[in-house]
Amino acid sequence: MDFVELEAIEGLRWSWNSWPISSKPSADLVIPLSIMQTPLMKFNELPLLPYDPLICIHCGSILNPYARVDYQSRIWVCPFCYHKNSFPRSYADIGENNIPAELFPTYSTVEYQLGGHQGLVMNPGSNPVHNWANGANGLGKSGALMGSVSSLSSLDRGGSGGRGMGMGGGVGPVFVFVVDGCSSEEELQVLKNELLLIVAQLPDNAMVGLIVFDSMVKVYDLGFSECLRVVVFHGERTLSSNQIIDLLGIHPTKHLIGKTQGVQKQSFILPASECEFNITTAIEDICYSSPLTPGHRSPRCTGAAIQVAIALLEGCSVSNGSRVMVFTSGPATMGPGVVVSQDLNQSIRTHRDINSGHAPFYDKSCDFYKQISQKLTDLSMVLDLFACSLDQVGITEMREPVEKSGGFIMLAESFESDQFRKCLRHIFSRDELGILNMCFDVTIEIVTTKDVKICGAIGPCISLGKKNGSVSDKEIGEGGTNTWKLGTITDKTCIAFFFQVSADQKPQPGSAFFIQFITKYRHGNMGLRKRVTTAARRWVSGGAPEIAAGFDQETAAAVMARLAVHETKTNFPREVVRWLDKELISFASKFGDYIPEDPASFRLSTNFSLYPQFMYHLRRSQFIDVFNSSPDETAFFQIMLNREGVVGSLIMIQPTLSRYSFDGPPEPALLDVCSLSPDVILLFDSYFYVVVHYGSKIAQWKKLGYDRDPNHESFRKLLEAPEVEAEQLVAQRIPVPKLVKCEQHSSQARFLLAKLNPSATHKSSYVDGSEVIMTDDVSLQVFIEHLQELAVQG
Repeated sequence: MDFVELEAIEGLRWSWNSWPISSKPSADLVIPLSIMQTPLMKFNELPLLPYDPLICIHCGSILNPYARVDYQSRIWVCPFCYHKNSFPRSYADIGENNIPAELFPTYSTVEYQLGGHQGLVMNPGSNPVHNWANGANGLGKSGALMGSVSSLSSLDRGGSGGRGMGMGGGVGPVFVFVVDGCSSEEELQVLKNELLLIVAQLPDNAMVGLIVFDSMVKVYDLGFSECLRVVVFHGERTLSSNQIIDLLGIHPTKHLIGKTQGVQKQSFILPASECEFNITTAIEDICYSSPLTPGHRSPRCTGAAIQVAIALLEGCSVSNGSRVMVFTSGPATMGPGVVVSQDLNQSIRTHRDINSGHAPFYDKSCDFYKQISQKLTDLSMVLDLFACSLDQVGITEMREPVEKSGGFIMLAESFESDQFRKCLRHIFSRDELGILNMCFDVTIEIVTTKDVKICGAIGPCISLGKKNGSVSDKEIGEGGTNTWKLGTITDKTCIAFFFQVSADQKPQPGSAFFIQFITKYRHGNMGLRKRVTTAARRWVSGGAPEIAAGFDQETAAAVMARLAVHETKTNFPREVVRWLDKELISFASKFGDYIPEDPASFRLSTNFSLYPQFMYHLRRSQFIDVFNSSPDETAFFQIMLNREGVVGSLIMIQPTLSRYSFDGPPEPALLDVCSLSPDVILLFDSYFYVVVHYGSKIAQWKKLGYDRDPNHESFRKLLEAPEVEAEQLVAQRIPVPKLVKCEQHSSQARFLLAKLNPSATHKSSYVDGSEVIMTDDVSLQVFIEHLQELAVQG
């Protein structure tokens, strides 16, 4: 079974699928022992169990297929700590031919609907085992759990309302729209139309609030029906949450009588069904701010607006399941979190300014947003950022709260772009039951066998500082814990977890070790769920061939990319490249097959051979080489890499290239300048950009209209094929990539040329007429030759 097939079963990709039995050999592997986990990955078969899980009273692990069960004495032995646990009464009829779903061998991942019973939810008079997986009775894999799933339908479906399916009778998720009033009239109109569409389609019990900011922060009172009423805060002032709550007049003690399921009865945040007319009127009322002073930027207090939004949610006691959604089209120029001054003579900070300490507002603004990030974590809130501007808006400064809360981020040139529309509508998409595809208040806990230590995680999460015996002293990323917090998560969100082998233990080669991931979250219907994934692998002796056979070079590249991005927070790009090179030389020296001091003899086996190529492209990528990117673009690229799975990460690191020609069907092409040709069309996918590149002859024929001539039907089909494929790539990816159609030698072709291997440059002795790239970068071939020379030196 290959690694991709394993991921489809477990939702996990391991850099090493067999681990050495002691700490020294594991440290010598160069690539850390790591697992890329997609906690809420969509599976073909995922049992949804309408009862609470059975938890080991000693180590906190959850009953799983690897537990040993004594059916006669109704006891299960935890595979993590070997502690004996008794089954509760609801499992009275358990037997070898009647096993519950969580013990079914094919279900390494199961999901529990919490708040049910301890044990199985039963119909009156029914036998509890009717809902269990029963292979012996012919239910098999697909038939298992039919009872469980069907009995859950009434629990999970929620009520329905006139605005589409609701989410039960309780309080739904909360959305505070924070709108930049400094956007142009055309931009604002498009944004308002989209917000009106979203509000009209929200479930009845979803709650909404509206804040508009320019030089002031205006909080709309959606419960005041006589006229539009707003509470105004000055954008220059930095206020505490308590001061903002007092000024808004939200006093919990005054509203205890009207308190409903944890939500204070007030009028700034209300269910969409109660305030649809008022919020529609308020959105339509948003207008372009006063005209600009010549030579000045718009007075924009983004930081103050975010601060007010968080305090509003805190004062209304609706933190769980709440999102602050910021829509902005420029940088903050006043108040807390300022990015640049209003004077246009002062240019916005660059990478060089930040590195040299010449960005006057940068450090103070980053500190402000770190405090915001901590507040969001404490209150289980999410910060989403829609940055639609030709200029930078300050993503670099705002990075921490957006990334740590798991908030959605998009970078586009305009609210009028398809990118913005598709992304916003995607966030508010619903499942087949009409429930919003959203999750909130997520925690991920890891339980391991005693030989495995947890070092940390890199991704859209924050450490909760919960230490136990399985937590290592060595910290990588968000470390010092076995539990992490995430504000929200999607079925694509991927976290990289890092481990090491305990120095105190020495397990037997061939024996198994276990790692369990417990993801607790609030579903879109606001019900609590717990998804449990239990995985097992084997210990092997230090130099065993199984270690090399279990190496996943794609996962290793994705993991090293995250580590490199993590390094950029404290080191300059050239130092990060040096670190990557050092690690790669050590890796090649350890796993290469060569005669010492003879570079020509160097070989890497098949499952190692692509790794140096991935590292070559990573060194040149926009994650580390920031020369052609603004600080905002770099922050956006790095945030996206840190939450993307292995396949998406690889496309970001080493983009894909396909060749379309008259010679035959489309075929993969080398990511090399030699792939450029006048009579072919290239389809390039770098995750953030999808480029359709027409060769010079193709472009000329297109201009002459040959594709409209019935005699040239094959040419029309050739033009259509890459465009259809490009549209499909754009449609299925969120955030939506930018689609670029360009001709050979045009300025837009730079998106492709920048990523091609420069095997022929302006310095090469090349044949006249062939394509070259104007660069001083070394080619892949030269890079590999240098690697071989250094690796064989031992």
